[in-house]
Amino acid sequence: MPATPLDRRLSVAPMLDWTDRHCRYFLRLITRRTLLYTEMVTTGALIHGDLDRHLRFDPAEHPLALQLGGSDPGELARCAGLGQEWGYDEINLNCGCPSDRVRHGRFGACLMAEPALVADCVAAMKAAVAIPVTVKSRIGIDERDSYEELAAFVAALAGAGCDALIVHARKAWLQGLSPRENREVPPLRYDLVARLKADFPGLTIAINGGVRTLDVAAGLLGRLDGVMIGRAAYEDPWVLAGADRLIYGETTPHPTRHRVLEAYLPYVERELADGVPLGAMSRHILGLFHGQPGARAWRRYISERAHRPDAGPRVLTRALPPEREARAEAAGAA
Repeated sequence: MPATPLDRRLSVAPMLDWTDRHCRYFLRLITRRTLLYTEMVTTGALIHGDLDRHLRFDPAEHPLALQLGGSDPGELARCAGLGQEWGYDEINLNCGCPSDRVRHGRFGACLMAEPALVADCVAAMKAAVAIPVTVKSRIGIDERDSYEELAAFVAALAGAGCDALIVHARKAWLQGLSPRENREVPPLRYDLVARLKADFPGLTIAINGGVRTLDVAAGLLGRLDGVMIGRAAYEDPWVLAGADRLIYGETTPHPTRHRVLEAYLPYVERELADGVPLGAMSRHILGLFHGQPGARAWRRYISERAHRPDAGPRVLTRALPPEREARAEAAGAA
């Protein structure tokens, strides 16, 4: 449990199949302060599945939030309790994912049509844990996209004691668009999220959607309490390199890309010894040199070799761009 309230000014979005524990450990080497989220874990997976598989993480990943998928207040309360026992700093309820699989399980974005149920879920989790309980939502679903309905949904959450709301500033079409299209086709409405903050000044509200740089994030913080970056932080993780200084005001220089890889190698070695294949870890670092000389060769070398049975840390070190780029990068970071 955190000794001080979570600083929500910047976070990395929960992304299914992407923000697993290996990814989060790697991102933590780039930014010490940014709040990280797990992939969504369903209540069924925790109640009936392998807790170690779903909940294990390295202490270095803090601050860290567990995102849950579900709609039964009792099950969510039980799983929130498990999250607290395992040491997570926050429990987040997914009310924003629009995929068919999620919708058929009666969780995700479809829950925005049932604000009373979501409020019951939040209240049940709040009663079960002492750590913050938050919700991630959209601005609306299908034709139910009026500001009045959105405000009613938020009012229900606030009344149930929700500690913070992260709003993806696009509505979701539950039929007719794929999850990818739902991240791109519906227009961004930052104005609606800002209006929510004005109407609910006592509720911590963060924004998600379309943010690709720290400069944009810093600008949004003038009106909102937090900004969540999604795929941009995965495809180009170095977008987070200046976060501790620009967002949090720290003065320590950030490490170079080469230093980050060096710091990742002991973790890779430990996980390999525990039976984790290299590819499960190396896939998350392919974007480390995004936009830099040698980036394509870096990705290709790892992608061609990481799946081999005997693949180890040398695959990563041999893939590194030439030392001259390392020296130039170090000079630029000084």
